[in-house]
Amino acid sequence: MPATPGSSRGTKGKRARRVPIIEELRDLVGARLDTAKTPTTRLFTGPRGGRISTAVLRDATRWDEVIRSLGYEHLRRHDLRHTGLTWMADAGVPVHVLRVIAGHGSLTTTQRYLHPDRRKIDAAGASLSAHLTGPRSPDGPPPIKENDEDESPETP
Repeated sequence: MPATPGSSRGTKGKRARRVPIIEELRDLVGARLDTAKTPTTRLFTGPRGGRISTAVLRDATRWDEVIRSLGYEHLRRHDLRHTGLTWMADAGVPVHVLRVIAGHGSLTTTQRYLHPDRRKIDAAGASLSAHLTGPRSPDGPPPIKENDEDESPETP
């Protein structure tokens, strides 16, 4: 089975959804798909072949040890979900698409996951300044017509 651009999987709410598979992971996911016995075979499993629990993930990645050695004891694995969604937003993915990827029921929930950094906020200010100081038409904006329907093209 070849790798596909997205993959459906169960969620916390037990709803299936498509998630993007980035280019850097396509070969790995493709290899796992090639060995899948059925379309519902899990791509990644815990040590006994079942679902990967948060405890298994923590132990397999040595999460606690790694974040302690980096000085990020406050970091939780769930924070990576915030980071991934923020990076996708920074890459230009529209928020309504992020909502679907995240499996959120509302845009409000998705927006809580997005955390622009200082550079993005500064860039927004620079963009506004460039807009406000940019070239303007010497005649100003074109006049608004009262009724565009009256100005239909004449036919000879």
